[in-house]
Amino acid sequence: MSTGVLPARAAARHARPRLHPLRGAVPTAVLLLGAVYCLFPVTWVLIAATKTPGELFSTATLAIGSGLWSNIADLLAYRDGVFLLWLGNTVLYAGVGATLSAAVSALAGYALAKYRFPGRNLVFNLLIGGILVPAVVLAIPQYLLLSKAGLADTYWSVLLPQILSPYGIYLARIYAAAAVPDALVEAARIDGAGHGQIFFRVALPLMTPGLVTVFLFQFTAIWNNFLLPFIMLGDDRAFPLTVGLYTLLAAGANQPSLYNLILTGAMLSIIPLVALFLTMQRYWRTDLSRGAVKS
Repeated sequence: MSTGVLPARAAARHARPRLHPLRGAVPTAVLLLGAVYCLFPVTWVLIAATKTPGELFSTATLAIGSGLWSNIADLLAYRDGVFLLWLGNTVLYAGVGATLSAAVSALAGYALAKYRFPGRNLVFNLLIGGILVPAVVLAIPQYLLLSKAGLADTYWSVLLPQILSPYGIYLARIYAAAAVPDALVEAARIDGAGHGQIFFRVALPLMTPGLVTVFLFQFTAIWNNFLLPFIMLGDDRAFPLTVGLYTLLAAGANQPSLYNLILTGAMLSIIPLVALFLTMQRYWRTDLSRGAVKS
């Protein structure tokens, strides 16, 4: 019997079509071009931040300069360290906003995934519609509402609109439906666990990788947000990095030396995002619920 199986397997191997070498090379080349396209501006910023004011416009584009540390010192000393204040504001907006957004998304996504109630599909459809609405369309109405409430030009005017994220709730709902087995929830109910206990002790640990994704997406969106704080804030002491560096760019037309500070600030603003992704990527695990329910 084994003598008949071996020739059959050999024939099957020879019958498989051989892939042309270029079939794998073309997608790889396209991906490499995409990577170069995305990384070139970052590389240019990193190199430009090392140049002195005299080297910035007189040396080759990719020539590394000698003024990195002096640029950093000048940036930190500019207006009594206003850059550090902008950095702290950005960390506050992004950290608190993303944390609260992930918490709201977890509760709403779990409820939409595991509970049946009247209007559930309508709420989910409205959520999908909210994802399709560009943030720029909502900026002016949000400003008018918060201005009526007396919250304009405060930290709350930037934080509150970021807490509710339709896309974050959508991701949490999809992830809760896939990662939290109904049988596990029912078993917890049979054991006498309440709704809060089931969510915090059973569902939340299983949803952690998805919530990390929601947190990172929202953190990055708030960190890079420009329009909302630009409209909401008038006091430059409350500016995030995006708006603060924009004010430097506007002033750079009359003071060309500020361009080095802008480039150095842009370089420093990238570092926290890279560090955050590198430290939190270990939480992206899949199949956490494998083995929780016996088949």
